[in-house]
Amino acid sequence: MPYQMQFSTLGAPDVLERREVHVPAPGPGEVLIRQDVVGLNFVDVYHRTGVYPLALPAAPGVEGAGVIEALGPDVTGLTVGQRVAYAGVVGAYADQRILPAWRAIPLPDDLSAEMAGSSLLRGMTSYMLLQKLYPVSAGMQLLVHTGAGGLGSVVTRWAKLLGAEVIATVSSDEKAELARAHGADHVIVGRGVDPVRSVEELTDGKGVHLAIDGIGGAMLAKSIACVRPFGMTASVGQVGGVAPPVPLSALRSNALARPSVMAFSTDREAYRPAVEAVFAVMRRGILDRPSRRYALGEAAAAHADIEAGRLVGSALLVP
Repeated sequence: MPYQMQFSTLGAPDVLERREVHVPAPGPGEVLIRQDVVGLNFVDVYHRTGVYPLALPAAPGVEGAGVIEALGPDVTGLTVGQRVAYAGVVGAYADQRILPAWRAIPLPDDLSAEMAGSSLLRGMTSYMLLQKLYPVSAGMQLLVHTGAGGLGSVVTRWAKLLGAEVIATVSSDEKAELARAHGADHVIVGRGVDPVRSVEELTDGKGVHLAIDGIGGAMLAKSIACVRPFGMTASVGQVGGVAPPVPLSALRSNALARPSVMAFSTDREAYRPAVEAVFAVMRRGILDRPSRRYALGEAAAAHADIEAGRLVGSALLVP
């Protein structure tokens, strides 16, 4: 019997429970896939805790990879038995699921389901930030928070591919070594260190062109203060809590954006080129293979680990 890992109430990881479900035949423009891999992302925690509300009961998860088992009417360009990957659609914590056909992108033979199914969303986020939101080019300077984390490591590697200089922040010496291994040119170590002063010293007082802040809370105002005039701060997460209001005067002629890869992925014209760009950098080694695997039924343990900061790089769930 098909199943999902669902939550009916908001709360701690243990609200996730296995539920058997009925999966209908795909309708017009849809496909049914049997999932081999489900990606694990911090946005799954936001959904489970209600930061980003879903109608309940709900299954979290926004990316995966698998094999097409059935095609709905009018679906062209895809075949039963074809390997595909997708991102940006909630409900991935399942062994089978229905997808809009345009979301299911054929997986090239030289890329594994594990790689694509666990890293596509981070890759698309990096593409959105570095090539759409604020196009990065050689010689630019970036500030990337949590440079040893899943998104931070991908952003760092992609930015280095574009010729940028990366300043990363991390919480420990161990993670500093990881950030350097990912290509960071400078690493600011320690939660109590003032990034504004460090960035000022590293950029000769000019500030960075782009700051990517997945921490939120009180850090957002500091990130903004690290950016030079006509640069940009991208707020992409709030693991440190909701940021207090920031006065317009704090922007100092630079910009503040709150880009959402989930919103970006709803653009059908932008979605496929973004996925194909990520596949291209996967081939160049920009995205690591997953460092941790969990059975799908262990989703609660996986959430506990991601919230506690015990995961480095990408991780996946296996139905």
